[in-house]
Amino acid sequence: MKNLIGLKKIFKNQKVLITGHTGFKGAWLTTIFDLLGAKVYGISKNHPTNFYKSLKFKKVKNYIFDLKDLKKTKKTLLKIQPDFIFHLAAQAIVSKSYTDPIETWNSNLISFLNVLETLRFFKKKVNVVMITSDKCYLNIEKIRGYKENERLGGFENYSASKASCEILFKSYYESYFKKQNKIRLATARAGNVIGGGDWSKNRLIPDIIRSIEKKQIIKIRNINATRPWQHVLEPLFGYINLSISLNTTTKMNGEAFNFGPFASKNYSVKKILEKFKFEFKSIKWKSYNKKKFKESKLLNLNCNKAKKLINWKTKYNFKQTIDETIFWYKNYKKRDIKELTYEQINKYLNYNG
Repeated sequence: MKNLIGLKKIFKNQKVLITGHTGFKGAWLTTIFDLLGAKVYGISKNHPTNFYKSLKFKKVKNYIFDLKDLKKTKKTLLKIQPDFIFHLAAQAIVSKSYTDPIETWNSNLISFLNVLETLRFFKKKVNVVMITSDKCYLNIEKIRGYKENERLGGFENYSASKASCEILFKSYYESYFKKQNKIRLATARAGNVIGGGDWSKNRLIPDIIRSIEKKQIIKIRNINATRPWQHVLEPLFGYINLSISLNTTTKMNGEAFNFGPFASKNYSVKKILEKFKFEFKSIKWKSYNKKKFKESKLLNLNCNKAKKLINWKTKYNFKQTIDETIFWYKNYKKRDIKELTYEQINKYLNYNG
């Protein structure tokens, strides 16, 4: 992975468009490119989250509209003429995909389609990373990590919508982009990221922090579930590495990549709670077994392809991931949030462990 100086040489003054830029991952990615000196443009359906607003960007150009609007999507992207696109916009909460399936399918699949459709009208070179999810695989809860060529599918709306995005991507690539090298695009599959600034509902870390601050007992749905937990910066720099590879070679065009820790490094929800208990002594939790929806207990990824082809692998171990997350939440009320977030990005880039 390139250092800060190397990344600035690549991205300084480049037009970078991020969809879903006001969300958790989007705000971190926007911060990275702001630090690198890129000309950053963002499209989000909703007005900025508290995390995004607290970062106080001065140069980022914000567009607030719904990507389900094809006419507006096409007009905006063709006006910006970005050099790089990172499509993160999505309805990302599994539980919400049960209560609001129409919005989930529309936000995830139709928005994805509209970005791909717009790319057909680009006249200039553009490098596009389309983010889906690790949940796009048909999860039969095997211990061995899923490889990128394994069967896609989903037992609930969120997973199925992400699997559908992957199928849609392949159809567009084969139909329109395979025999050219101007529009270069790939998909990225990652999930279960943690880190400072996440305030989403029905997600583990935000629920923990809210419960601590309100002095409430945390209700845990599936305490023994394991996930490929990783700090938010891990997959984001994976996406950036992938975009650089797309820019320099056509070999990555149309490919899919997993971004996550090695399968043997997965940890349970209980383990995360215990780590937080060490730092926040007052934390209390209780499990409940009311199964309102189907949820996998085990999910592993095989990330050898990303390691081999784009020179990417996770840097932080589980302890460092939790420590960096806890540090952010312990300090966000005491310090300038942008400075704190910049500090964690620089620390990550300089870490060689």
